[in-house]
Amino acid sequence: MADRDPVPLPAEVRAKLAELELELSEGDITQKGYEKKRSKLIGAYFPQTQGMDPAMGQERRTPVTPSSSSRYNRRRSSGSRDERYRSDVHTEAVQAALAKHKERKMAVPMPSKRRSLVVQTSMDAYTPPDTSSGSDGEGQGEGDEEVGGDGEEEDGGGTPSSREGSIVMEHWISRAIQGTSSTTTTSSTASSSSSSTRSGGSGAAGGRLADVLAQHVHISAQHHLRHHHHHRHKTENHSAPPDVTSYTNNTSNTSATDGIQVERAPGPGSAALRQTPKYGNAELMETGDGVPVSSRVSAKIQQLVNTLKRPKRPPLREFFVDDFEELLEVQQPDPNLPKAEGAQMVTMCGEQLGVVTNWPPSLEAALQRWGTISPKAPCLTIMDTNGKPLYVLTYGKLWSRSVKVAYNLLHKLGTKQEPLVRPGDRVALVFPNNDPGAFMTAFYGCLLAEVVPVPIEVPLTRKDAGSQQIGFLLGSCGVTVALTSDACHKGLPKSPTGEIPQFKGWPKVLWFVTESKHLSKPPRDWFPQIKDANQDTAYIEYKTCKDGGVLGVTVTRVAMLTHCQALTQSCSYTEAETIVNVLDFKKDVGLWHAILTSVMNMMHVISIPYALMKVNPLSWIQKVCQYKARVACVKSRDMHWALVAHRDQRDVNLSSLRMLVVADGSNPWSISSCDAFLNVFQTKGLKPEVICPCASSTEALTVAIRRPLEEGSTPPNRGVLSMQGLSHGVIRVDSEEKLSVLTLQDVGSVMPGGMMCVVKLEGVPQLCKTDEIGEVCVCTVATGSSYYGLAGMTKNTFEVFPVSNNGTPVSECPFTRTGLLGFIGPAGLIFVAGKMDGLMVVGGRRHNADDIVATALAVEPMKFVYRGRIAVFSITVLHDERIVVVAEQRPDSTEEDSFQWMSRVLQAIDSIHQVGVYCLALVPSNTLPKTPLGGIHLSETKQLFLEGALHPCNVLMCPHTCVTNLPKPRQKQPEIGPASVMVGNLVSGKRIAQASGRDLGQIEDNDQARKFLFLSEVLQWRAQSTPEHVLYTLLNSRGTIASSLTCVQLHKRAEKIAAVLAERGHLQDGDHVALVYPPGMDLIAAFYGCLYAGCVPITVRPPHPQNISTTLPTVKMIVEVSRSVCVMTSQVISKLLRSKEASAAVDVRTWPPVIDTDDLPKKKPPLLYKPSDPDTLAYLDFSVSTTGMLAGVKMSHTATSAFCRSIKLQCELYPSREVAICLDPYCGLGFVLWCLCSVYSGHQSILIPPSELEANPALWLSAVSQYKVRDTFCSYSVMELCTKGLGLQTDSLKARGLDLSRVRTCVVVAEERPRIALTQSFSKLFKDLGLHPRAVSTSFGCRVNLAICLQPHRLGKLVDQGTSGPDPTTVFVDMRALRHDRVRLVERGSPHSLPLMESGKILPGVRIIIANPETKGPMGESHLGEIWVHSSHNASGYFTVYGDEMLQSDHFSSRLSFGDTQTVWARTGYLGFLRRTELTDASGERHDALYVVGALEEAMELRGMRYHPIDIETSVIRTHKSITECAVFTWTNLLVVVVELDGSEQEALDLVPLVTNVVLEEHYLIVGVVVVVDIGVIPINSRGEKQRMHLRDGFLADQLDPIYVAYNM
Repeated sequence: MADRDPVPLPAEVRAKLAELELELSEGDITQKGYEKKRSKLIGAYFPQTQGMDPAMGQERRTPVTPSSSSRYNRRRSSGSRDERYRSDVHTEAVQAALAKHKERKMAVPMPSKRRSLVVQTSMDAYTPPDTSSGSDGEGQGEGDEEVGGDGEEEDGGGTPSSREGSIVMEHWISRAIQGTSSTTTTSSTASSSSSSTRSGGSGAAGGRLADVLAQHVHISAQHHLRHHHHHRHKTENHSAPPDVTSYTNNTSNTSATDGIQVERAPGPGSAALRQTPKYGNAELMETGDGVPVSSRVSAKIQQLVNTLKRPKRPPLREFFVDDFEELLEVQQPDPNLPKAEGAQMVTMCGEQLGVVTNWPPSLEAALQRWGTISPKAPCLTIMDTNGKPLYVLTYGKLWSRSVKVAYNLLHKLGTKQEPLVRPGDRVALVFPNNDPGAFMTAFYGCLLAEVVPVPIEVPLTRKDAGSQQIGFLLGSCGVTVALTSDACHKGLPKSPTGEIPQFKGWPKVLWFVTESKHLSKPPRDWFPQIKDANQDTAYIEYKTCKDGGVLGVTVTRVAMLTHCQALTQSCSYTEAETIVNVLDFKKDVGLWHAILTSVMNMMHVISIPYALMKVNPLSWIQKVCQYKARVACVKSRDMHWALVAHRDQRDVNLSSLRMLVVADGSNPWSISSCDAFLNVFQTKGLKPEVICPCASSTEALTVAIRRPLEEGSTPPNRGVLSMQGLSHGVIRVDSEEKLSVLTLQDVGSVMPGGMMCVVKLEGVPQLCKTDEIGEVCVCTVATGSSYYGLAGMTKNTFEVFPVSNNGTPVSECPFTRTGLLGFIGPAGLIFVAGKMDGLMVVGGRRHNADDIVATALAVEPMKFVYRGRIAVFSITVLHDERIVVVAEQRPDSTEEDSFQWMSRVLQAIDSIHQVGVYCLALVPSNTLPKTPLGGIHLSETKQLFLEGALHPCNVLMCPHTCVTNLPKPRQKQPEIGPASVMVGNLVSGKRIAQASGRDLGQIEDNDQARKFLFLSEVLQWRAQSTPEHVLYTLLNSRGTIASSLTCVQLHKRAEKIAAVLAERGHLQDGDHVALVYPPGMDLIAAFYGCLYAGCVPITVRPPHPQNISTTLPTVKMIVEVSRSVCVMTSQVISKLLRSKEASAAVDVRTWPPVIDTDDLPKKKPPLLYKPSDPDTLAYLDFSVSTTGMLAGVKMSHTATSAFCRSIKLQCELYPSREVAICLDPYCGLGFVLWCLCSVYSGHQSILIPPSELEANPALWLSAVSQYKVRDTFCSYSVMELCTKGLGLQTDSLKARGLDLSRVRTCVVVAEERPRIALTQSFSKLFKDLGLHPRAVSTSFGCRVNLAICLQPHRLGKLVDQGTSGPDPTTVFVDMRALRHDRVRLVERGSPHSLPLMESGKILPGVRIIIANPETKGPMGESHLGEIWVHSSHNASGYFTVYGDEMLQSDHFSSRLSFGDTQTVWARTGYLGFLRRTELTDASGERHDALYVVGALEEAMELRGMRYHPIDIETSVIRTHKSITECAVFTWTNLLVVVVELDGSEQEALDLVPLVTNVVLEEHYLIVGVVVVVDIGVIPINSRGEKQRMHLRDGFLADQLDPIYVAYNM
């Protein structure tokens, strides 16, 4: 290979290659497209060699001629960074900073993405048809195979990159876990096209050699980490930059010649790596609970935990303490911080504004003069998009046309009596950027008519970014007429009738076309009145604020004229000079030089439209040559584009230029464009002293401009400032730490006739010290005078009186704030270091958005960011600003590229600015909102980010590293101990929190069932005394009766079942029988059959036929744990239990005998069993708790009868009553109401299986209405189904006659904190159908006692019956106090307030006390503690808990540690508090309300505080409309938030920042992992409760198939 002769390439091929390079660097062609075309071009010149791309050899060896190579290098270096921020010194600094970091690489866990999301990053899925990105062969669909590949290989010489993305992520993780440094190292190249600015000034040639940008180091199969050092050679060895992407081990021979050394970091050998397990040591990992876990997810979490354990910088002092103690700790200033030490500055005065005799008294006078004296003199030459002059506007034409516009404005709009426009009115000027002529005519027409023009951008669509705010400005200015050109008018969006629609936010305007042919000729005798410049408003320039609002700055006629005079003097403008303008002529520097000052001096303006610059970036330079222009007005981007496009133009000669005005010269990052431009064009006659940066602002007009110096004078000095110092607001020339510096160029001195000072940013406008950065203020006639219509803001900006240290004003004249941050340097030169708008104050230090943009853009690979489009802004989260960086990524970027780039950016910003980035988001190219000239619309971007509408394709949040002001973790407060004084029922001054329902023994009622000890006897008695009384009615999904049971029918069926059990089952007394039935009559009959046979029934929910694999194992588990000796079921289910699908899920051979009861024999049992002891077991109640524990409790005959009696009394149930029940009949109160209560009380139960509601959501409410039911019971899931399913149908239901006015109690049966939002929305929704708002209430039960509270309301006439309870009361508690186990009541609507609804009235025979779960001491009233209950219907104990034999026995038999130590209590495991309300119940007693806060086992201990998942979930669900459900859990002290997304998968990443923000803001917690999943992934049990532990297990076992998983750093 080395002995082959190099083949020289023909010139035209080289030119085409250069063309391709340009396309690639500008992002107009993908890497793949580039490689294809490139190999086509040069394929002919090289014989193919095995295993090596033909380009390789040539690239490495061809001795290219100097000119072509420098051209090549210049092109390569351009990258696609935003030219405003290019700085080679800075790039070197960033690379060096990153090199420093290599030793301690951050292992950023890559997020998990669903395939569909990864594929979608291909170009066609995202790019709107936009002119700026079109190119042939964009990578349609290429993204599919490219995922995870390198994407930046120049020549495909590396490994094939068609691996699956997931595999790449896995090997990446395994490397990260093994502790090897995780990502490839960045190359510390210098990248520039000019190196004259470098510290050593090592000559342009050496700089060009160092221009190798193509160093996207490929992670080759060997995982070698390489680190390239570039030595700059001053030799003219112009070899093309070597391609390092495919270095193999034997290329060392070439490295020396190319001046590149390759070092290898001692990476693990490839052989060693192959044997490592796929997920690193994931198999050996253990969770926090010591459970070994083998999964990708937990490996990543472990990696995240390890990363977070690493030492961080010492945290800032905690200056934010929860205002709970109402104490904000004052941040003590660090004595070591840099402080300003200089003397107080003095105000600077500019030179005197010279009065030249022939200066016109006003601009209109100037126009009249030139229009009549020299009508043929050219005023404006407009170029078309081909760079040909479109037309020349002479002063004569400008004058006559402006007069015509003025006449028509005043006389042809409205009627003679009522003209539409009067002098002094505001009109909008809407002209496109390619038509300065029409704009100029309209502008001067307005001045002549004494009408105030408001120039604005052309609205392109009805919903343009920012156009709405402009509309508000027009509205506030009272604009009713909009002037526009013919072409523009035709291009505006039209309605079908041809009218221009009203734009969003705009007032109604009349569109007025200013072309001469549409206007009437003014009469001979009409002339505009030409006055001297006065204090009237001349025009209003709009200004977009940081928050996106638009203000109008008014400029008076005298200010406009004085400003033109000051510019004329500073720039030494003379008559008939030619000036080339590239800037926007509607505002700012473009308007001032090319529209106003040019007319004052009869200059000739050559206007270059933006569209031409896009096609030909060199056009402005060509026009300077062609017209021998003396002055050009450009931005640094135009200089940069010219550099990129410049190719040895033979005929370029810039010697005619005496002044090159750089409009954004005050941007600190413009200096490198100026230097680079000078470096290249100095050979073309450009003189160094010509470059004149200027500083301007909408409020203060031109603040300063560098004067064109005499030839050969020394160029001005630079300021090299320490960024660390700047962040503290002081100026420090940088010391040894060369990395973080900001190099500034001066913007000249104060304007003629002006005064300038620098004042402190906050508080009183006090003068700064000489070494302090502040806001520049100017005092001159030539500034804006107000914000239109905003007196208060005007005062703060345009009427500032700076004061010195002793408080005396500096001057009697008011100053104007410019919005620029800077200082006045030696020799009165002004330096600007940033803008107020870009200022971000993080942790008390100031950072400038532009500086952070520059740092991000200097990170390799620079081409990663599409066209350098980066937005940086701050958002306020938790009392401080947080930095957000949003960048557009190249269309062909892979996940791996993105994450490498992101982690490097984080490191670079961290080391250079010493500030953390809170969120880094990447969006597809061309998707950020644009300003009219194609920049990024910052406020709109921020708005989208905060609304969750940015749709990023990658997000990295770093709250752990950024947020240093969390409140301190709390120590637990000492609770009341035995030492406390107990006097009667007071615990240290508070009433003991205890309450009870009515006493069962004292209630006299004619309860016939009381005389029986057993339910089976009650049934026999009812079958004899009222045989035909209907007890049960079952409805089907159509609402018709499926079946019903009378007392005698139930008795007979139960007898038959008992006979079957005795015969077929040969069961003994007390044997356990599992009843696996769908909700219905069979279940009830089988239950009583078991009682008749002396067996113990266990009701089990049958497996779901569509979902056997997950539901059947639970059935099997309950059957096994309950030790059932046989299973009774229906025929259908018994077949299902033995089906093929079932055998896949469980071992079907181990079922106990299965008896189906569909066809029963006609026999009776010989005699019915009567238990000897009422304390023996009646039945077992099994249920799966929300934490995934299966627990069965034992219910004795005594407890069962007491339970039924308690409910009968509380709900006043009699045989004449009908009750509708829409609950699952398998456990808890649902089972008791469904199967037991009717038999005991004799009322008729209308049974509605909740599963039938899926087919017919209106079933339950229709039944309630149809049967005129007064009492009904449902679950939260039923209520939610009705609220969601019937929300829009209330009218049609009303029309069908649905009437809920008879309902007096609708009780939600639950074992959790009442869901107040759901019950309220249910009540509101069905109020129209007659539902009384007080009818809805909740109940509370738990495992140890299936019903503690149950609140039926007594409405209407029933109040006098003596048992009516008060309304359920709602209180608002402070959520922050709750975390510390304290209850603090607050007002509704106060911050951090949480509404809690009482859980219902305590049942008769139930006593409650609140105890401290740790010390078991009684708590005072309104203290949060565990709810303990004492009642005759408590369960008598657990019936073994699956997997945990050691469950505390004290759940059922606890005693208080002091006070009443005799009573035996059962512990509910729920936290709550009691509060005595002002209400009284029927007996005149004060009513005690019980508030349930949440389950102890669900609560999460984080930072020493107790959080209830539901509170965090509620906050999260509120944060974005697409989040339908949320569940949180903790894992190794990390908070994991799972959200269900109802929307397109592209929205998934929007949710990550929103979720992180809201949890920080409202709960002071940092989210560790955000998981976005599809709807229905969060498991919910039959009671409508979230199964968070199942979810956690599924997540850790990687079974959720999430759309996106973000690991917050």
